[in-house]
Amino acid sequence: MKIIPITPVDGGPGGGPSQGLYASESKVYPRSVSGLFQRWRWAFVWLTQIVFYGLPWLQWGERQAVLFDLGARRFYIFGYVLYPQDFIYLTGLLVISALSLFLFTAVAGRLWCGFSCPQTVYTEIFLWIERKVEGDRGARMRLDARRLDLQKFSRKGLKHLLWGAVALWTGFTFVGYFTPVTQLGSEVLQGRMGSWEIFWVFFYGFATYGNAGFMREQVCKYMCPYARFQSAMFDRDTLIVSYDPGRGEPRGSRGRKADPKALNLGSCVDCTMCVQVCPTGIDIRDGLQYECIGCGACIDACDTVMDKMNYARGLIRFSTQNAMASGGGRDAILQRVLRPRVLVYSSILLVLTAAVMVSLAMRTPLKVDVVRDRAALSRIVAGGMLENVYRLQIMNASEEKQRYRLDATGLPGLSLASEREFEVGPAESRWVAVRLQIPYGSAAAGSHPIQFQIDNGGDAHVREKSVFLVPR
Repeated sequence: MKIIPITPVDGGPGGGPSQGLYASESKVYPRSVSGLFQRWRWAFVWLTQIVFYGLPWLQWGERQAVLFDLGARRFYIFGYVLYPQDFIYLTGLLVISALSLFLFTAVAGRLWCGFSCPQTVYTEIFLWIERKVEGDRGARMRLDARRLDLQKFSRKGLKHLLWGAVALWTGFTFVGYFTPVTQLGSEVLQGRMGSWEIFWVFFYGFATYGNAGFMREQVCKYMCPYARFQSAMFDRDTLIVSYDPGRGEPRGSRGRKADPKALNLGSCVDCTMCVQVCPTGIDIRDGLQYECIGCGACIDACDTVMDKMNYARGLIRFSTQNAMASGGGRDAILQRVLRPRVLVYSSILLVLTAAVMVSLAMRTPLKVDVVRDRAALSRIVAGGMLENVYRLQIMNASEEKQRYRLDATGLPGLSLASEREFEVGPAESRWVAVRLQIPYGSAAAGSHPIQFQIDNGGDAHVREKSVFLVPR
């Protein structure tokens, strides 16, 4: 919905009846197009969907290669087993993704939106289904305009059936990242899928069905926040889809053999093909607009028309505002790529990426949490010893059974009065009760820092701090 001003119309009271505050957006019927950028879009459709749909079925040893097991609170990503304590890596990934988006936007505009965004990808898939069932732009417009009959009902029904199948398979795949996909498939076939799994399959499927099938460009124009704050990352050296008014104006129709100079016309033949193929329904000839997702469909359409007219390509092209104003070509664009904003984004991104990768490479496959036993903070036991009791959660972040050895240091005479060695299964955690003792009277009253040392005699070695309480 779009707010429009109230316009009085003659004949009504007070100047005539007023138009409503809201007017519905006209439905956009994107025309099919072929060309370089369309091939790139479909390449990214295939790439992203092969990864999304295929990754849950990829096996790593005896388990799913990528699995976020929320129940067990373990995340399996190929050879890594991550625990909630590894949340820092998710934070790093999100920061890197945000900076990458800033960098790509500063250099080349909304390429993410035009080629890789899930909304764009699924809209392209749903549009392909729509074209196969209902025909291209003109056929779809005629079908929507006609009365409901058997042919219209059958075509619309088939389209929605195929849309629903894709949407449900998408929802099933999404849940397959959180429940082992083979187990999920078995539950579906046996009709005993869990309630939360049913909810998310249908919720994610419904979101895909609604966003890609019906809302389409409305999501990009009104719901996506990126369309609103992208201007903060743009400058006059950002590569965007641009119409060359100096070459194209004045626009007007003419025959193929006509001389545009003799007719005092520019290269634009005003065929509106650039508008007809645009997935958001804008006219790129009106200049830079936040609704433009940078998909390049108008470039492919315009180049096709230029070829037919025997004109040079590039009336609509990827360029920068400074290059268009100065009449410069590719060299003028490349000279301004490494500008301060891009260098700052690139430097920060490089440092953060390197830091996360080094941290992952040096990560110890062992996690330890120390919890004091609140039921018995400190007590005197047989032999005149003062004892503190702790509970240690040992998390094996490798996929092999490990045997760990425990020691404690920090106080004179500190000794371990419980089991010193224990085993933890692959990618499992175990709670261990630990009793530490010191001779009574060997330490002053108060809280004394100590350290637990846990290792497997190899690459897993962890130190955790705690305190030993001595009562007054």
